[in-house]
Amino acid sequence: MLIETFADLICPWCYIGSHRLDRAMAQRPHLTAAARIQTRWQPFQLNPDLPRGGVDRGAYLVTKFGGAERARQVHAVVEETAARDGLPLALDRIRRIPNTFDAHRLVLIAARTGHQDAMVRALFHAYFAEGLDIGDRDTLAATAAAVGLDGAEAGTLLAGDAEAAGVHAADRMARQLGLQAVPCYVFNHRYALSGAQEPSSFLPLLDLAVEEGQDVTLAAAAG
Repeated sequence: MLIETFADLICPWCYIGSHRLDRAMAQRPHLTAAARIQTRWQPFQLNPDLPRGGVDRGAYLVTKFGGAERARQVHAVVEETAARDGLPLALDRIRRIPNTFDAHRLVLIAARTGHQDAMVRALFHAYFAEGLDIGDRDTLAATAAAVGLDGAEAGTLLAGDAEAAGVHAADRMARQLGLQAVPCYVFNHRYALSGAQEPSSFLPLLDLAVEEGQDVTLAAAAG
């Protein structure tokens, strides 16, 4: 079974949704083992037009929400949800809203060596729990090193155009699918679930994808 997650690394609902999908898969240990689930991160930029160095968070909040007070009201819901899920979230520590293009590139670079999931989790934690600027290449190189990659090599790759085409291709795919918001989870290229759903909402799709995978295996054996 293939689960593709379309998400942005600065989207709090993507952060929460990723955790909930993990919880859902933990409720199906026998199915996940049998299906050999493959997860794939598909980059999606909520703010592709931000400058490479990002923008001041205060200025961003004024533009997006009309001011800090309205932003606090919106963020209160996010904070309450994260707290219920046991996720660390410190939005007040964030000083800059980054352009996430390089962070998405780093996730694709990490996928080459099987470190994609670890990288995504590390970047979510760096941004939402520590308030780090994940648009900064030094921060990204340090995060790469923390998950077991060569930080210096990661920095060199980010200084070039490594995986830039992959990020652009994923963005085109998302637009072709009509995605305008994330997170969105696509199972076996056929079934989609949008939003930071409760773990129970993922279970029917996990079961369905497993059943279809078994049907394909049986058909191939019969042939």
